[in-house]
Amino acid sequence: MEILRDPLWNNIRLDGLALSLLETPVVQRLRYVRQLGLAFLVYPGATHSRFEHALGAWHLAGLALRLLDERGVLSDISLRDQQVVRAAALLHDVGHYPFSHALEEIGVTHHEEVARPLITEGDVGRVLRTVLGDSAPEEIFSLISGHSTHPLQGLISGSIDLDKIEYLKRDATMCGVPYGEIDVDRLLNSLVLVTLPEGQNAVGVHEKGLSALESLLFAKYQMYRNVYWHHAVRSATAMYKRLVAVALDTDAVAADKVARFTDEGLLVHLDTPKLVPEARGLLDSLRVRRLHKRAYECPAATLGEDVGEWIASDYALTRRVENALAAELRLPMGAVLLDYPAKTQMLGVDIPMLRRDGRVEQLTASGFEGALNLPRLSDELYRSARRLRVFTADRASVPADAVLRALRLDADTIQSRLDEGRALLS
Repeated sequence: MEILRDPLWNNIRLDGLALSLLETPVVQRLRYVRQLGLAFLVYPGATHSRFEHALGAWHLAGLALRLLDERGVLSDISLRDQQVVRAAALLHDVGHYPFSHALEEIGVTHHEEVARPLITEGDVGRVLRTVLGDSAPEEIFSLISGHSTHPLQGLISGSIDLDKIEYLKRDATMCGVPYGEIDVDRLLNSLVLVTLPEGQNAVGVHEKGLSALESLLFAKYQMYRNVYWHHAVRSATAMYKRLVAVALDTDAVAADKVARFTDEGLLVHLDTPKLVPEARGLLDSLRVRRLHKRAYECPAATLGEDVGEWIASDYALTRRVENALAAELRLPMGAVLLDYPAKTQMLGVDIPMLRRDGRVEQLTASGFEGALNLPRLSDELYRSARRLRVFTADRASVPADAVLRALRLDADTIQSRLDEGRALLS
């Protein structure tokens, strides 16, 4: 047993399995992948890594299991199966791309699928098979991807999984903001193992933990509003996405190699004389924090349903519209960037709740008596936090009416106009 000191959880105890996994190159790479991508350009303290987060998730998994075991509800779950859960908590982020989630927005393979061979093959797979048996790697990947029938699946992937608890708490601490306050102790002590109507066991929460659960949901909203979707963070992210998309198109980097890089490793790899001018400008600007500025911004609440959703879902089309806008404004390619964060369920919850009278009910967004009206509240908070923005280099202005004309067209119409070579904004 070894003990590491952590600024968030203090002492983190590591057993032989954790130590063996930490020594693999797959996990060591996470030391050099920032948890919050380019947010450090806005919040200087946000340099914490996926490695620290993985250690925190391992720690919380152990704490949750000990609390459940004290209540005598783990008698049917072997120590080996509990270790499978802890290993999944430690390995859940090994497939992440450089600078976190940003590249998934341009259509590359989801990080969980990238993780499959990293977990089931190579050094990690060998460690897992040696310590936990031949089926362990696939079991662990199934937990991480949310497709496991393991009764403790909810600790790894679900409404109140340990990943969310850990990253919200750590991100707020490292950014120096007071928005990620979660009653972690109360929440973990409220975890229960319940029997669902279908007969299988699953992780749930006791009714007495409802306030702690609400603290988690509000922390998530506050962090999206103030950190994850901060305008300068989104500007840097939009620049990075465009940089890598151009690099992929021009073979400056191979699509199947991107996920192997660290943050700085990818930037160094791209920094070659062969980099095309558009990508060169974006790379150089990111390195000196010369970010594109807001030329237009509109809250989702005032846009109307489905307006501009193609920006979040069709990156190829978004790039073509950016190019059309740049041409219309006589600006170089890459000087105009559109950003509309993908929809997220701000206060989404779907978890079994153990009522005080012993009944088990599924707590969903519709809630139940005595709880907040989560559907209405979730929608209102989500629409207030989400912003559609147009960023431009060198503070170039963009006429609002031109942006609105483009936004109010559906994706098929935009694609048709672009294919025909007609001016998008005419």
